[in-house]
Amino acid sequence: MKFSFINTFFFGLLLSVSYHAIGQEIDANKIKNEVSYLASDELNGRGTGTVDEAKAAAYIAKQFEEIKLIPKGEKGTFLQSHEFTEPANPHATTDTAGKKRTLTNVIGYLDNGAQQTIVIGGHYDHLGLGHDGNSLDANPKDKIHNGADDNASGTAGVIELARYYSNNSRKETYNFLFICFSGEELGLFGSKQYCEKPVTPLADINMMINMDMIGRLEPTSKKLMVYGVGTAPEFVSMIASIKSNLNVMTDSAGVGPSDQTSFYLKDIPVLHFFTGQHSDYHKPSDDADKVNYEGEKEVLEFIIKTIAEVEKLPKLKFLKTRSAKSDTPAFKVTLGIMPDYMFSGVGVHIDGVTEGKPAFKAGLLKGDVIVKLGEHTVKDMQSYMKALSMFKKGDTTMVKALRGNDLIEGEITF
Repeated sequence: MKFSFINTFFFGLLLSVSYHAIGQEIDANKIKNEVSYLASDELNGRGTGTVDEAKAAAYIAKQFEEIKLIPKGEKGTFLQSHEFTEPANPHATTDTAGKKRTLTNVIGYLDNGAQQTIVIGGHYDHLGLGHDGNSLDANPKDKIHNGADDNASGTAGVIELARYYSNNSRKETYNFLFICFSGEELGLFGSKQYCEKPVTPLADINMMINMDMIGRLEPTSKKLMVYGVGTAPEFVSMIASIKSNLNVMTDSAGVGPSDQTSFYLKDIPVLHFFTGQHSDYHKPSDDADKVNYEGEKEVLEFIIKTIAEVEKLPKLKFLKTRSAKSDTPAFKVTLGIMPDYMFSGVGVHIDGVTEGKPAFKAGLLKGDVIVKLGEHTVKDMQSYMKALSMFKKGDTTMVKALRGNDLIEGEITF
């Protein structure tokens, strides 16, 4: 068939609608605006149950309202609140064990008249002023932990995808439930609460997409990690088929340290998107000026393509994946490093070292690759964690690491 120029133009335009509605694209500047506010000093790190987190919740609710989502919280609002008792934490700088806190999820719904729903979520809480014992700063108390990547980036992703699908001129074959979770940093409390008291039946959820730390895409390697590909039979081949400039790496596990776990434990297929750890993780230095906004745009565009592929499939069948409890050894000591979870070489690549911790005292640096801990060879994260499980507090041993082409050695005391 021979196409005229005009026919060719409109044919190409129709093809583009499968991923982008006419005039509707992901906007890196909007992502930047959202992250810049959520990660500003004004919100004091969005600690769970604080006045500052409530300000963040109100901001997200306002964005959902402007996007014209349907409120799915309590009493016709976007907010779902839940009181919980704070667990004991020996590392906390302020003893609040047993005290009550109120977490607040923010929930908006896009009704496309479909039978099934896709949940798109990410947590918006962070570490506040460093009192809860989960900061990796040497002296965290009263320092603002802005959490730009963790997880203002994911929250901005939820808002931007809500805007994209709400303004999409092509009606999707799924409804969408957009949820910004509270309490993730204290133990996935917000997503657990939602799954216990869902606003739509869990049986109607086809899948859950979680975004946690999607703001630091490395411009050269462009590595994007997608967890949960083992939770539905089609995920592995589907993700591999999506054309993108991203270097996509996958992991089958449905259980992990973020909110997709709560949905996986309810037998719902999940995908968790993540651009990697970095030396600012859980430190006051995780600021908005370090976020790669164009990179986050690429990640969101990949998620849109993923959803477009899911729309071609029948209802997904849930699959159980390996158990984190059975696969991960228990250990009572730490080196004080931030591993690079997307490193594909032999050993454990160090993405950051915490000041004052054993690795720091032994002279290990960012970029080193740990290959041996005591008598135990370290080939990957699993063997590294197994090696750690062999030691107890007070033990001293040797660590070997590659620094470029040189093998270095240092003494470690846990």
